[in-house]
Order: sequence, then C-alpha cells, then structure tokens
Amino acid sequence: MAKRAETLETVLIALEVLRRIPRSRKVSAMEIQVQLANAGLKRDLRTVQRQLEMLTRHFDIERDDRSKPYGYRWKEQARGLSVPTLNERESLLLMLAESHLKNLLPASLMKSMDGFFAQARTNLGPMSTAKREREWISKVRVVSTSQPLLPPKTNPTVFEQVSNALYANCWLDVEYRNAAGVRTNATVMPLGLAQQGPRLYLVCRFEGYDNERSLALHRIQAARATTLPFDRPKDFDLRRYDNDGRFGFGDGRKVRLTFRITKDSGLHLLESPLSEDQTVAEERDHYKISATVIDSGQLTWWLRGFGDEITDIIRTKVRG
Repeated sequence: MAKRAETLETVLIALEVLRRIPRSRKVSAMEIQVQLANAGLKRDLRTVQRQLEMLTRHFDIERDDRSKPYGYRWKEQARGLSVPTLNERESLLLMLAESHLKNLLPASLMKSMDGFFAQARTNLGPMSTAKREREWISKVRVVSTSQPLLPPKTNPTVFEQVSNALYANCWLDVEYRNAAGVRTNATVMPLGLAQQGPRLYLVCRFEGYDNERSLALHRIQAARATTLPFDRPKDFDLRRYDNDGRFGFGDGRKVRLTFRITKDSGLHLLESPLSEDQTVAEERDHYKISATVIDSGQLTWWLRGFGDEITDIIRTKVRG
C-alpha cells in the first residue's frame, strides 16, 4: 500500500510539473520548484530535475542544455498537456484576467498559471467551437479617459522581486532613480502596488520612517527581495491612501472647490459628480459647481485642462 501511495504521489507531481512547462519561453527546474512551492507542493530541486529528465523522454518536451540552468519547453508542434476541467467560460475569465490583471498579481503566481493561460488560449483559439466566448474578447475593452500613452519600460526582474517581496511581506532592497536623475539605495517596506493609467507605483515605507512614499516602478533600477519579514502596519490602508489623493500628488488635505464652467464643458459633471456633496446652480450659459475634493496636483492639472471654459475658481480649506 505504501508503494502504491508513493507511485501515485510521483504521478501527481509529474502532472503538476507538466502543467508548468510553457510553450513560448523556456523554464528552469528552479523556476518550476518555486511554482510548486507556491502551490503548496514543496520538493527539493533534485526531485524536480529528475522529473523533468523523465518527462523529456516520454513527452514532446525539448531541453536546452547549452548552458546551465537548463531550460525546458514544449516543442513547437507538441499538443502539450490539456486541462479537461477548464471549460469555455473559465477560459474566457482566465484570458481577461491575464490581460487586465497581469501587473496586479504576484509574478510567481502568474508564472505558476502559465499552463492554465496556455490552455485557455487553446480552448478559445480559431479552431475551437466556443464561438461566443471567443467573440466576447473582441467585444469588450478598457478605454483611457485621457490621451493614451505607452507604458514606461519596467525591468521584468524588478517587477518580479517587488511583487514577491510585497506578497511575502518581506523587506526589499532597491536602487531608485528619481525624476531629477538622483540615485538612492534604500531598504523599503513594500505595502501596496497601484496601476495609474500606464504606470505602476510601489507604495512603501523607507526603513526607519513611518510615512509612506510612492515609487514609480520604472524608475527602480534594481531590486532584491530579502528573506527578512516585517509586520504589516495596522494603520496603513491602500484604499484610504488612494482616497486621500496620494496618487494625485496630494497630501490628503480637503478643500471646498467652487467654480463656474460653460454648459458644454460642464455637462459631464452633472452625470459624473466630483463628490457626493456636489451642488450645481444653473445660470444662463454656465453651471456654478461646488464640491468637497482632495486638493492635489492632479486637481490643478484637471482644472487647467478646461482653459477659458472654467472661471472663478475658489478653494476653501475644509477643517477636520
């Protein structure tokens, strides 16, 4: 009975390894070992290496042994490993998740899902019968509310180290270059990751400080996730940090904003108010609008964008 259980466990691990071998890139034994560990299957590196050697003899898997660590991937014409429990609707959900959440999920988790993403793409491919699910992908889109910009280039290794440290609540060593070109080496406590338009920001606390700062991910030149854990601050909340206007270059200070805006330019504010307490007074050619908002650089840029269409701007500090 013990021998049978051991054999079954070996088969199950082999299946888990097969699911994590990608098509479009090569994966190392160490990467698969990490993915298995993230899925709760801790195995030593040698065990994973033996599994890969066995699988390359029985499946259409190629091994790149020109340099170490060796890389493994499915051969170009190989069918790979299908996941029969993944239906058309689950495939659609996974494809949308891969497209829109890839920067908001831990890099290790995204890598561990490679097999599922590949199967989802196959399930909704040109030869599939899931016509409605395949068409849905071309029927929905997230559109920009401002001038579209290409995302700044972020070092993939930096993103992986940052997301791993954030996921594990471990200190992170970074080399950061600010907008003025000044470089800083620091150890930071990663607290949150936010996507604002095409940019990603890491919210963190520098070692020895109790206030938060936002670092543009594309300006982090190098990063290394340490193994030193920290207790996540109970007084920090990413939602509140955002609501305080910190991503809009503000410090959380609220003001009562009043202005006049032409009806053509201000109509959308009747449909999408600035705040819950917004009031509107209709005049002949204008709307007079008043609302409590977070005072920030983003608010200033937004007001300036209307040019002569907006006048009589008054900001009154709100107490409390």
